[in-house]
Amino acid sequence: LAQPVTPELLVSPSSQDGDLGSEYPEDRGNWTGRLDFLLSCIGYCVGLGNVWRFPYRAYTNGGGAFLVPYFIMLAICGIPIFFMELSLGQFSSLGPLAVWKISPIFKGVGMGTILIVSLVAIYYNMIIAYVLFYLFASLTSDLPWQHCGNWWNTDLCLDHHVIKAGNTTFPVNITNTVSPSEEYWSRYVLHIQGSSGIGDPGRIRWNLCLCLLLSWTIVYLCILKGVKSSGKVVYFTATFPYLILVMLLIRGVTLEGAWKGIRFYLTPQFDHLLSSKVWIEAALQIFYSLGVGFGGLLTFASYNTFHQNIYRDTFIVTLGNAITSILAGFAIFSVLGYMSQELGVPVNQVAKAGPGLAFVVYPQAMTMLPLSPFWSFLFFFMLLTLGLDSQFAFMETIVTAVTDEFPYYLRPKKASFSALICIALFLMGLILTTEGGMYWLVLLDDYSAGFGLMVVVITTCLVVTRVYGMKRFCRDIHMMLGFKPGPYFRACWLVLSPATMMALLVYNIIKYQPSEYGSYRFPAWAEVLGILMGVLSCLMIPVGMVVAVLREEGTLWEVGVQQASRPTMDWGPSLEENRTGMYVASLAGSQSPKPLMVHMRKYGGITSYENTAIEVDREMEEEEEEESM
Repeated sequence: LAQPVTPELLVSPSSQDGDLGSEYPEDRGNWTGRLDFLLSCIGYCVGLGNVWRFPYRAYTNGGGAFLVPYFIMLAICGIPIFFMELSLGQFSSLGPLAVWKISPIFKGVGMGTILIVSLVAIYYNMIIAYVLFYLFASLTSDLPWQHCGNWWNTDLCLDHHVIKAGNTTFPVNITNTVSPSEEYWSRYVLHIQGSSGIGDPGRIRWNLCLCLLLSWTIVYLCILKGVKSSGKVVYFTATFPYLILVMLLIRGVTLEGAWKGIRFYLTPQFDHLLSSKVWIEAALQIFYSLGVGFGGLLTFASYNTFHQNIYRDTFIVTLGNAITSILAGFAIFSVLGYMSQELGVPVNQVAKAGPGLAFVVYPQAMTMLPLSPFWSFLFFFMLLTLGLDSQFAFMETIVTAVTDEFPYYLRPKKASFSALICIALFLMGLILTTEGGMYWLVLLDDYSAGFGLMVVVITTCLVVTRVYGMKRFCRDIHMMLGFKPGPYFRACWLVLSPATMMALLVYNIIKYQPSEYGSYRFPAWAEVLGILMGVLSCLMIPVGMVVAVLREEGTLWEVGVQQASRPTMDWGPSLEENRTGMYVASLAGSQSPKPLMVHMRKYGGITSYENTAIEVDREMEEEEEEESM
């Protein structure tokens, strides 16, 4: 029997080779396991901020009462923007630059994202280098920051072990003293006394430089094969921190005075809820903890299969992230309660946020425990695994964004290109390994992902809902997941999320405070440099607009701007078998008057997703009829 021949008119170039039933774009790569994506997202969102920022923010903003604005802000701007980013990435299978085929005039938003992520990746890996330094320092019988009397200690150093052993009956005045752990951090690890300020970086600290080199080597080896390799590493780096966190929590709550710290952490002060600052702090915590706007979520989702249930994954990751932050607060404050009892000072005198907690306060608390090197090693190993998978996401975002722009040149050489990016960012980060490197790290931390990131997120939200269109975006999700987003998501995308982000942006500008590190105030030129970092990512948006309009032919407004605002012809699902409904007509070789029916015959029968496509087509026809009437 003669085989039926498909007319050439209906065959697109992509169907002439390869398996038509394949769900994976071969050249780009996909997640290889069912849990790769979910664990990568959890690892990306659950980072250092959950341990060293959330507990401190909670206790300074009303204790247990802080959870009210925290979960409200999670519902208003956390979950909706998270779901929007995942939807954009999964629907298009494109990175943060190429995804702007949705509206080429706004491609500058993607360029701004890459600039922000690159700056963050430089200093974030330096923090991982500090963690590695402390991790190696913990491999000893006596922790080096346990006692005074070392060459880096000063006369102000006061060892609590000596006070305790001496059984002094008179109260010791500790206001003008410094703990051994604080001097170890500032005078030995950083050697900050060798620098007079940000303009005088001093010499490179070679032990820190080697730790930075090691951290970049670890990151490179884990992203060597893209998501195929990093997707396997996260099975360890995303789950192991929970095991250590539970161990630290159990050890913490069994210490004497632990409940003093937990009571301090959770006692609700509801009068704080009347302050706008508390609500802004809650929104900021959600914003940075979930990592929206950095392109990591969009990148990870772009490696999904087309019908992956990202709706379910959104709630698992966002709520899991919130619960982890609360759990970390118990682990931290139980130890701080014990420490305050040992030193005989209130909890608020030992509580700190950021590097001060991770590298000064908690290490000092570890020295008070039996088997202190063991607990110290566990704590820093947890920080290492928490930091690494966030860094994987930053690097994957940069590499994916650029390789999607130049797929023919860079995809076959992805490993070499990744190595090039890692080397470049390592060299740029060398200034952070100098004696004055901490000043540069603070500057990068304060400005690289500040108002520039908020502008990126607000613009993305407005472009998707206003320029691309809410109806069309909901149709895309319907086609991908089989159901439309409900009124809650639509209300947040249209009004609540952008309005909240605008309020955050305005608050940040009004309440602007110059950077400082301890008692050091940054000079004016450093402030200007920091502000330029934020402004530069925002300037990418108008620059991208000008380039997009100039590429279009015709008059500026009638053709240029309007044409550059519309999605490109190849916008939509990357695989032909997923391009149902309105997207079939834009396929190469698809010239049939009823492209959907041809598509269904070609791929064999009607599935539930093709049924969805028929519904979407019918809706569009009805809307066109209404408009013509």
